[in-house]
Amino acid sequence: MRDVLKIYLPITLVVVAGFLFTWQFVDPAPPKGVTLAAGMAGGSYAEYGARYKEILARKGIALTVRHTAGAKENIDLLLDPESGVSIALVQGGIGDPFGAPDLRSVGSVFYEPLWVLVRSAGKRPRSLAVLKGKRIAIGAAGSGTRVLAKELLTDNDIDDENSTFLSIGGKDAAQALVQGRIDGAFFVSAVLAPDLLALAQKPGIHLLDFSRADAYARRYKHLSKIRLPEGVLDLATNFPRSDMTLVAPTGALVVRGDIHPALIDLFLEAANEVHRGGNLTTPFGVFPSPKYVDFPLSKDAEHYLKSGPTFLRRVLPFWAAILVERLIIMLVPLITLMIPLFKIAPPAYRWGIRRKIYRWYKELKEIEEDWKADGGAAEWAVFVRRLDEIQDQVGRVNIPLSYAEGLYHLRLHIVLVRQIVTGELTAPAETPPVPAAAG
Repeated sequence: MRDVLKIYLPITLVVVAGFLFTWQFVDPAPPKGVTLAAGMAGGSYAEYGARYKEILARKGIALTVRHTAGAKENIDLLLDPESGVSIALVQGGIGDPFGAPDLRSVGSVFYEPLWVLVRSAGKRPRSLAVLKGKRIAIGAAGSGTRVLAKELLTDNDIDDENSTFLSIGGKDAAQALVQGRIDGAFFVSAVLAPDLLALAQKPGIHLLDFSRADAYARRYKHLSKIRLPEGVLDLATNFPRSDMTLVAPTGALVVRGDIHPALIDLFLEAANEVHRGGNLTTPFGVFPSPKYVDFPLSKDAEHYLKSGPTFLRRVLPFWAAILVERLIIMLVPLITLMIPLFKIAPPAYRWGIRRKIYRWYKELKEIEEDWKADGGAAEWAVFVRRLDEIQDQVGRVNIPLSYAEGLYHLRLHIVLVRQIVTGELTAPAETPPVPAAAG
């Protein structure tokens, strides 16, 4: 056992050290819960957050959906390490990648058309210019609607000096429009809510048709042109009554840089289930997408969007797949280390055992050479005493039975040298030379 430990104990210690070293590079298990910053209660962000929550619950992840004022507040929460928010739905065009270098996009997941409702007694308006000098609801503070509305209005030479901006949105803006307290209102939503759809069909209120949608899409990288076919929003009332165009930013999932990579895959899986089918404003299969994102795309998201989930995550339950993937990360380098180590272990063990035997042959050879060089000057008893010491120590050598043959050969050779020294065994006499032939 001592001989085995001499060989295998150092190997085991090296393997354990390799295990501990490899462990430093293995991601911890994903957390059991995560918080998503959505939007206002009742809005599309909150609705999508609720659907994500149901899907992640099937994977054993508890998703907390936090209601906020909108996309701007969501980014602020992501930037605050004390907020507890790890992922958020963010409207395109809101984020500043230079001001938030630690944030990463998971991908865009849906279009968010800009719905501009305008009070007008005439035909459907086709330009934001009709709002100049009017009272306009540009969205609540902290919302992405407010940021987009001010951006587009400013570029159309409409500002708070020549017009009146009101920081209200949602139901408050809709009610103000009905009551005539405002002349126009901006809404950003993936789908036009039923109450806004009904409002858009009231006499004197029109949904603005962006006749210059191509120009907006060209000028603003975060905007896309959306075509609404006749009747797509309401077939019964044939609304809209003719084809029209809108502009739309995209809603994207944005994460903190320290989020667990496995959660990115889970959210993309959920986004694929929720958004891949499209809706009234989005064709099938457009989302989730690596396009239309403000922040750099996460490497894990890029891999998922290109290749889909890993083989293990397709065939195993989520937690089982994560466990196996973590083990693989640890075992591959360990196996690479263990194979050569354990391959040299048996030869090293055999060498260690044989060394116990062969080391005595050096002393036997020295005794025999000293005896020959002595030429009889010293008594043979001196050499015998040295042989007795060797024989006594050899008798205490403990080796496995499979190597006993070598030990017994050694003991026979000790006896052989003893016989030579004591004269019991002599070398054969030299053959006399053959005399030369006479004559």
